[in-house]
Amino acid sequence: MVLAPFPPGGTVFILKIKMAVRVLIVDDQEPFRLAARAVVEATDDFEVIGEVETGEASVEAAHDLVPDLILMDVNLPGIDGLEATRRILAQAGDSKTVVVLVLSTYEAAEFAGRAAEAGAACFISKSDFSPDRLAAAWAEATTAA
Repeated sequence: MVLAPFPPGGTVFILKIKMAVRVLIVDDQEPFRLAARAVVEATDDFEVIGEVETGEASVEAAHDLVPDLILMDVNLPGIDGLEATRRILAQAGDSKTVVVLVLSTYEAAEFAGRAAEAGAACFISKSDFSPDRLAAAWAEATTAA
């Protein structure tokens, strides 16, 4: 690509547009969805594009909304969050266009390995979830990719 000044002889400007990270929240508990929304909205350059309550709905929403990031609970009605993560990542195929962070009240020692096996970028305890932790997990996941 060649950038040419317009008008000829004028100055060339290159604009870098920083897009917000588009987040889908998946949790069957409304109080946590509200808390997660507050964390996302308090994190610079992140925005919530949808919320769903079940694993099946998360697979459909991931396809329809094409989020950059999914915050996935483990215990969900229907298929659990780990199976939903597997399906979403399989649906994305080689493009790897979505990052899944698994959130749970369970301890990391119990679920971090299972989350990684499902393809999640990381496991975060709900009690540790904050804007700083969200931004750090996103940075780690996207620089590792």
